[in-house]
This record gives sequence, C-alpha cells and structure tokens, in this order.
Amino acid sequence: MQAFVLVAALAALVPATAAAGPVDTPGFTKAFSCSACHGSAGAARADAVPILAGMPAWYLKKAIDDYASGRRPSPEMEPFSKMVTTLGVDDVAAYFATQKREASPIKLDRAAIASGRTAATQCAGCHGQDGRGDQAKGTPPLAGQPAGYLLNQMKLFKADKRSPGDANLTALKALMKGVDDPTLANLAAYYASLGR
Repeated sequence: MQAFVLVAALAALVPATAAAGPVDTPGFTKAFSCSACHGSAGAARADAVPILAGMPAWYLKKAIDDYASGRRPSPEMEPFSKMVTTLGVDDVAAYFATQKREASPIKLDRAAIASGRTAATQCAGCHGQDGRGDQAKGTPPLAGQPAGYLLNQMKLFKADKRSPGDANLTALKALMKGVDDPTLANLAAYYASLGR
C-alpha cells in the first residue's frame, strides 16, 4: 500500500504533458553507442567522421550490412555494425534518418570549393547536381559531409580499398584512378560546402 501511495504521489508531480526527451525518440537506445564517434544524434563534429544525422535509412542499412559482412573493410566499424545488426538495423537507420542535420563547424577553403564545383560535373550523373545522391542508382548523398571524411573515402575508392571486388563500383574506381589527389581534395571541399 505504501508503494502505491509513493507512486501516486510521484505521478502527481510529473506533468501529464511532459515533453519527450532524446531517450524517448524511437531507436535512440539502440543507436546511442554510435554517439561516441558520430556525435550526439549523429551530428559528428570531427573532419574524419561521417555525419549520420539526416542520412537516408536505405543507405545507412547498406553501409551497416557492408561493414558487418566485411565487404567494406574497417576494423573500427565491423564490430559496431555487427552490434547494430543484432540490436535492429532498421530502428537505428530510421533513428538517424529522422535527426536534424547540423552544418559542420569545419572551415573550408573558398578556392578549393570553386575548383571542386568545376570538377564535380563528372560526379553529378550519379550523385546529383546538388550532391543529394540517388537511391535508384544506389549512390549516397555527399552534401554536407566533412571534407576529411569525403577525401578519405575517395582515396580508398581510388586504391580499391573500399568495397574491394565490388563489380558495381568498377566504373567509379576507374574514374577515381584518373583524378589526382589535389582535385579529390577540391571535390571533398565542394561537397562538404553544400547544404551549409
């Protein structure tokens, strides 16, 4: 009886319309461990770490599956992707997809952005004029991702260290091999600048 009275007294203290906090957001508890690297709600602030907030669920699910299966080699991501698969990749992907994207605080060089804009014409066929990607083609959005992360991924494609042996990426990797590293850096700066 005393426990019931205590619970009733505590319930009277909590407003009936108490605002939901981040823990109440569907998928939060399953995605929480990702915040150690990817930031609160997927809003990474580091130049080498991708922003997950606002990323389409279809692409996050593909990336997790590729990391977990070893198709996208990463000693850091493989164990976490297996954990996400166990917890529920649909819930985690949906959580990050619904989070508001915040602009990266990392400064970008204006000259690099301008040069990257010119070089990006060859990328637009797959990633779109605005860098938002194309689910039908399986191409992820690049807009607003940190330049350091984008540059690293392009170098991995160029060296065939990202998704090695994936026949769907043969044309992309061949294209990357013909692009010098300064141009890749300019492309990274350009795509990072979009959506700011």
